[in-house]
Amino acid sequence: MPVLVLNYSHPLTEAQIATVAGIVGETPEVRDLASQVDRARPLAEVARDLADAAGLTPQEWQTTPLALNPPALAPVALALIAEIHGRVGHFPAMLHIRPVEGSVPTRYEVAEVVNLQVVREAARGRR
Repeated sequence: MPVLVLNYSHPLTEAQIATVAGIVGETPEVRDLASQVDRARPLAEVARDLADAAGLTPQEWQTTPLALNPPALAPVALALIAEIHGRVGHFPAMLHIRPVEGSVPTRYEVAEVVNLQVVREAARGRR
């Protein structure tokens, strides 16, 4: 089963998808999901709706290898990660997308795919 990228940000380019494929060892399935939200709504509701938009069943949440390209708005991204953690049982992997240094016009690249669960487990050793 290929990695499913839940993309709540700008569409990924072919080059970005190829970089993800090189990192995870296979071409991912990318699911583009709208992340424009009403900031007047409670974040927990927004996060639930964003996760629901992925269209995954409870079984798929727990068995599909996931990578998240989070929304750019930090509070929404954090609430969504918490919602996904609750559904999956652990933190997902996350795309780290950054500007290409010196690019004109500005271009973006996938710098890494970060396993947030590994980050969490490493942090536990420092408490």
